[in-house]
Amino acid sequence: MTAETSQTLDRGVKVLKLLADAERGLTVTELASKLAVNRTVVYRLLATLEQHGLVRRDLGGRVRVGLGVLRLAHRVHPLLREAALPALRDLAEELGATAHLTLVDGSDALVVAVVEPSWTDFHVAYRTGLRHPLDDNAAGRAILGARTHGSGGRAQPGFVVSSPDERSGACGAASPLLGLPGIEGSVGVVMLGGMVPERVGPRVVEAATEVAEALR
Repeated sequence: MTAETSQTLDRGVKVLKLLADAERGLTVTELASKLAVNRTVVYRLLATLEQHGLVRRDLGGRVRVGLGVLRLAHRVHPLLREAALPALRDLAEELGATAHLTLVDGSDALVVAVVEPSWTDFHVAYRTGLRHPLDDNAAGRAILGARTHGSGGRAQPGFVVSSPDERSGACGAASPLLGLPGIEGSVGVVMLGGMVPERVGPRVVEAATEVAEALR
């Protein structure tokens, strides 16, 4: 019994390590091949890991590390926020817009860090912990764009701009985090007004690069 339990645990840990090293995730068949086991064994391992949020499946059926792994690492969201805050603060102050870090959690986008500008009379209030569908705004669509336009597992830097929201009048821009195996996310800003100024997109790309470097 002990040997069997240890073997199962060992395989589960190997699954997590394999997924952590695969930016684009792995299929069940690929995992079975790398572990030298049949697909039934992999399905059982994934079912258990998925229950605990340690793995997830994307829309294409590929398996990726879930944010449950990050929660185990001493509730790493505060650490991610701390690492991202300098770049977010600079972005918010320079643009006079609310800056945010958004990560994928399951099938949703989760806002994990927000910095509001200190000098503006009015700005958009954005709440840490806000959860929304990935295709709902620029933050999520930037992540989806990185998945779609990845080349060799690594997308090209870019940004997504959102039109003014009919209810709030807010618009924004976001750029994906790149080169972070097991983590999908974006850095963006939301602001009041009409169209997003041309300088905002490139500046958001720069901030996303800074945050990715801080998280490595």
